[in-house]
Amino acid sequence: MRKANFNIGDVRKLAELVEKHGLAELTVEENGLCITIKGRPAAGSGEVVVQEVVQHAAPAEPQPRAAETPAPPQQKESPAASHDADLRRIVAPMVGVFYRSPSPDQPPYVRVGDTIEEGQIIGLIEAMKVFSEIPSEISGEVVEIPAQNAKLVQQGAPLIVVRVI
Repeated sequence: MRKANFNIGDVRKLAELVEKHGLAELTVEENGLCITIKGRPAAGSGEVVVQEVVQHAAPAEPQPRAAETPAPPQQKESPAASHDADLRRIVAPMVGVFYRSPSPDQPPYVRVGDTIEEGQIIGLIEAMKVFSEIPSEISGEVVEIPAQNAKLVQQGAPLIVVRVI
């Protein structure tokens, strides 16, 4: 069995994210390696747990793309919007800090009311000092942006809500 390698500097950066944002726990899985960092209440640094993930040979059921699933009712949506069958969520593909614009002095990629196209960049996610562009997987009108600028988002968290046109 091949041992997975990890960079201790990356683990430290993840621990800093846990401490900076007051997280109870952060888990990152990549290339058969799963790293869980547990924060401590109040003071102290996080505990780091590293384990190798066993991957099974059984084929996985095909999953729909996250951006194509209807947005479930959420507290931030208006009651009328929560029942709209044309709403779709574009979700965070990873854990990281979400940014709405390429830099603080530039306008956001998208605003509520904007019409977006498939492939258009809707924001950035910073994870371990690497910025990843987040493209839209659908076209439509932006009706809500539940993700806050410069705040940590979890994988699968809704970034924007789009009404398919």
